[in-house]
Amino acid sequence: MPRVHNFGAGPAMLPEPVLQQAAAEMLDWHGSGMSVMEMSHRGKEFIAIHAQAEADLRELLSIPKNYKVLFLQGGAAAQFAVVPLNLLRGKDRADYALTGYWSKRAIAEARRYCKVNIAASSEDGKFSYAPAQDKWKLDPGAAYVHMTSNETIDGVEFHWVPETGDVPLVADASSHILSRPLDVGRFGLIYAGAQKNIGPAGLTIVIVREDLTGQADPHTPSVFDYKVQAEADSMTNTPATYAIYIAGLVFQWLKQLGGLARMEELNVAKAKLLYDYFDQTEFYYSPVAKSDRSRMNVPFRLRNDKLDTEFLKQAESAGLTQLKGHRAVGGMRASIYNAMPLSGVQALLDFMRQFERKHG
Repeated sequence: MPRVHNFGAGPAMLPEPVLQQAAAEMLDWHGSGMSVMEMSHRGKEFIAIHAQAEADLRELLSIPKNYKVLFLQGGAAAQFAVVPLNLLRGKDRADYALTGYWSKRAIAEARRYCKVNIAASSEDGKFSYAPAQDKWKLDPGAAYVHMTSNETIDGVEFHWVPETGDVPLVADASSHILSRPLDVGRFGLIYAGAQKNIGPAGLTIVIVREDLTGQADPHTPSVFDYKVQAEADSMTNTPATYAIYIAGLVFQWLKQLGGLARMEELNVAKAKLLYDYFDQTEFYYSPVAKSDRSRMNVPFRLRNDKLDTEFLKQAESAGLTQLKGHRAVGGMRASIYNAMPLSGVQALLDFMRQFERKHG
């Protein structure tokens, strides 16, 4: 069976060259006589894989030297708790931007550990936009300011970085990290689950400014203490070795492609195809403010939602999979991460036009 066009929000599709290389190296990695899945995380072979992955990620994102890169587990959802455990540093409150499903989840978890000030919110618009800087009400006594820089479910992306003064800015960048250049120095901490633009599920990347480590709450498990993990090269416990290996192959693929500036050009072109179509048709529409539309996660609706089931059924038959919107919001969603080629987006567009001609 030919490969489908996979529009899943995560776990998401991976670049075919990465899958092909992983398949070729499955039984014997570089003459070692074993698979990466079988290697000791303390052996010289995996240590080399790990070191190269970190070096390539640092190069891609131009990560400053005073930032630690951690390869952890537990997903972004674990970081909802791990961030306050590490970054409150004796304070009792933090600022959060409420911009969609995942920021709401992060806020609920943070409230277990501190007082949460909702510094900005788009709930009044059903999470269809990113609050402008002049709408933010920041607490100068907050330990940090947290944002979800791309809301996977609601399809809202920050195309700018909020100013937070001397208070560290924290971003859950899970669903758009590596899709474009990012000024890491504007953030105190960035975290991201791997299963969208980095690699398979099971790996979480944390990029944290060094001065923000070392003051974790005493009850923080050692595997979630940033300083402990940084000192152990993310190996306080056995890391997600195969996921790190695949992530490393993705980083190399991105470098060969031309880096994040080139990746951004491709992502802009893909997203433009869909949004331009939504803006000229009456059959479909985008619920997100034009200025804040995500390049990675494109939610859309049919004006006649009674056709939703038929749309999804025919799309599946056409090899266009996982287009159903999240159960929290309904509708459709096309996740067009880095690995989605322009041809896949064009195939979706062709199908949508055909469906409109038949049912419009």
